[in-house]
Amino acid sequence: MASNVNPTVRRRRLGQELRRLRELKGMTAEEVAERLLVSQSKISRLENGRRSISQRDVRDLCGVYEVEDQRMVDSLMEMAKDSRQQGWWHAFGDVPYSVYIGLETDAASLRVYDPQVVPGLLQTRQYAEALISGALPEAPPQDIEKRIQVRLRRQERISTGENPLRLWAVLDEAALRRQVGNRQVMIEQLEYLLEMSQLPHVTVQLIPFTMGAHPGVSGQYAILEFPDAADSSVVYIEGVTSDLYLEKPQDVQKYSVMYEHLRAQALNADQTREFIQKAAKEYAREETA
Repeated sequence: MASNVNPTVRRRRLGQELRRLRELKGMTAEEVAERLLVSQSKISRLENGRRSISQRDVRDLCGVYEVEDQRMVDSLMEMAKDSRQQGWWHAFGDVPYSVYIGLETDAASLRVYDPQVVPGLLQTRQYAEALISGALPEAPPQDIEKRIQVRLRRQERISTGENPLRLWAVLDEAALRRQVGNRQVMIEQLEYLLEMSQLPHVTVQLIPFTMGAHPGVSGQYAILEFPDAADSSVVYIEGVTSDLYLEKPQDVQKYSVMYEHLRAQALNADQTREFIQKAAKEYAREETA
């Protein structure tokens, strides 16, 4: 296993292989759980990479699946060992959306739709601080600062590096009109959004209010795609208490088609920049009024 593959992706690949072995054996997750005296949810979490996989888990599963090739067993055991290594985000402590960060860190491209706020990868520090503080009014300052630092570290995939993340962001006009922080924070945020939209690997489009109803009215989501063909695309939907990860091809396809409709109905990149510039000027006029 390549050393530069992060642990989240390692767990996904190992889980996919364990699922393949189960299906070859013709067993359901429930049957495997009964054999190992564990919950069915544990088997599901192991297979979808949402839970750390121990070498003992791999040994027990290979026993149930009657894997006779010792080299395969040894390889899977090594993958389990590697998957328990820590990614860069673990240095910040308990990050609630660490699974997503691991996927984003390894992704080649990200398509995101946000109807409410500027996406995290395109936020200024001041905007992020105001947004997180407002969203988590009871969080202690150290937790807010930790989230800010993680967000800034994630942005390095956009602003630095030889292999930047390909980002396509579709925003609703509400993301520009909602004042997060004071007007100066919004002016700087919109100027930064304009600057980032000029990067060759970043595309920003806007859906104005005048568009009316559109395929994105159901809420925010992101689609992550990976450089290795063995890693299936993932749809990520952020929740309040838990997040949703969709990997079934039919689910990913449905969200991908919906995203293409969003891109088609949104203003193009140049029109979007003009719209953002006008919004920034409006905030500036209000600031000096």
